[in-house]
Amino acid sequence: MEQVIQLVIFFGLTALVGLITYLKCRKIVRDSSDSKDYFLAGGGLSWIVVAGSLMMTNISAEQIVGMNGAQTLLVAWWEIAAAIGLIILAKWLIPIYYKYNCTTTTELLERKYNDKGIRAMVSVLFMLGYAFILLPVVLYTGSLFMKSMFGLSISVTALAIIFAIVGAIYAIFGGLRAIAISDSLNGIGLLLMGVVVSYLALNAVNWDLSGVPIERLTLVGNDQSDIPWHTLLTGMIFIQVFYWGTNMVITQRALAAKSVKEAQKGLYAAVVMKLIIPIIVVLPGLVAYKLYGDVGDVAYGRLVGDILPTWMSGAFAAVMAGAVLSSFNSCLNSAAALYTCDIHQNYINPKANVKKIGTRVALVFTLISVALVPVFAESKSIISLLQQLNGLYSMPVLAAFICALAFKNVSAKAIKVGLVFGVLVYTVFTFIWSPFHFIHMMAITLAATILVTLFLSRFVFAAQQDITPLTANT
Repeated sequence: MEQVIQLVIFFGLTALVGLITYLKCRKIVRDSSDSKDYFLAGGGLSWIVVAGSLMMTNISAEQIVGMNGAQTLLVAWWEIAAAIGLIILAKWLIPIYYKYNCTTTTELLERKYNDKGIRAMVSVLFMLGYAFILLPVVLYTGSLFMKSMFGLSISVTALAIIFAIVGAIYAIFGGLRAIAISDSLNGIGLLLMGVVVSYLALNAVNWDLSGVPIERLTLVGNDQSDIPWHTLLTGMIFIQVFYWGTNMVITQRALAAKSVKEAQKGLYAAVVMKLIIPIIVVLPGLVAYKLYGDVGDVAYGRLVGDILPTWMSGAFAAVMAGAVLSSFNSCLNSAAALYTCDIHQNYINPKANVKKIGTRVALVFTLISVALVPVFAESKSIISLLQQLNGLYSMPVLAAFICALAFKNVSAKAIKVGLVFGVLVYTVFTFIWSPFHFIHMMAITLAATILVTLFLSRFVFAAQQDITPLTANT
């Protein structure tokens, strides 16, 4: 009977969010050939919706399940450092994107280098990262949470297929506007319920974490930890600048605001929320360690299932499902935007039906991500694996953006070679030779890619003028 109540509340709240989203979007007439209308909600998002959608796109099951699954205070650094990345996006990068009237973040590279090939290369790297890393991780962690919380007999892969179908429907038929509205509704619930879970979890152990090893309760990581303290001085900040400042699936929300000022207000509101998030993504994992020991990624679902009353667990499952769908459909929409705007309209048909092309792309990415769910099910720590694999494309892409914004007259050919070089270097560091922690390796990859790019531009491809840093007047 209890499980029936859980499921009724779960499906009821999930359907309610879908109904409200439909009612708010049904009267809006969209131009299927206008990429800004479909992928950027016509540039009409308020700062509240921008902030809510940003948080829900970022804080999904891979964050909540993965970070709590690490069962250590150290992972809070991902959230603390994220606030810095958001501030950099709000203060410096968003005004530049709006100045160049960008639909995608990669469009900035084409404008700066006057070369659509660079835009296409970076888009392909993003899309590969979404298809083979981010999307399957989101599906896997969300499905794992539902299975562990409800004690379902259905397989993780089957649950992933259900999430994929519902998420694809949002992305295909609703566009960014529908995604952003549902995000905001679920975001309020997730923050409230997340804080309640943390409170009840601490209450379950009488606010006493004694017995948890001291190395799990410190913010200063040793060399054997997931985040050694010295990595905070090297690659951590660059990971955040890439994720918040150039990653289409995140930055797209700010690009869809009514104005630069509206986008900035939303981003600063997200900074405040980011500083609250560690309460949700760290504390329950520590409590789970005290109660169950080192149980890894099933920690959060098991804890929630044990401490929440029946009616509340159904409600929490609904907002968690919303978080999974938010990240999944947001990523699908961004992948569709990158392909449609950066590749299809640039190389195949500039007047193509945006919605039709976007639909096809979303379906392809959905199928790929579902097929890869069993692969990620074999990982020991999903959050660490996710960050490590992201380096395969994040640092080369960030290097291209840094060269575009910090220097002038950099050769487009040098940028393209630099992108390939960066991917190859980090591939070696990841799969063949790893002399340092992967966060250090990301910083080294970034620096090496920038240096190689600038060297090639000056001495091999002979840029017309010397490479000099951009000033405020250039």
